[in-house]
Amino acid sequence: MHELPITQRLLEMVLEVARKHGNQRVRVVHLVIGEMTGYVDEAVQFYFDILSRGTLAEGARLRIHREPGQARCLSCGHTFPVAPPLPLGCPQCKSPRLEITGGDACRLEAVELDDTP
Repeated sequence: MHELPITQRLLEMVLEVARKHGNQRVRVVHLVIGEMTGYVDEAVQFYFDILSRGTLAEGARLRIHREPGQARCLSCGHTFPVAPPLPLGCPQCKSPRLEITGGDACRLEAVELDDTP
């Protein structure tokens, strides 16, 4: 359910792009979603399909690229890949002081518009 607000904002941004380009229909939306966000691709697509009905983005396909999670140990500086659930400590020094440094974002990469009249 936490995909709903992010999908609403995504649709707003996509429609803004479509309007800036002469109200062209949206064909494809390219997204990057980090593994650490907890967002489920199918849920984002589901909400996008519902929310975009009757808009310039109706019927658009979402192409989602997954960005891997990354963490850094605040004690020893070791960086390593992570995925939910987070490890209890650094694999190198076992410190629980970890910082997520990648895979925690969701961003719009590109919008493909239909430029046919």
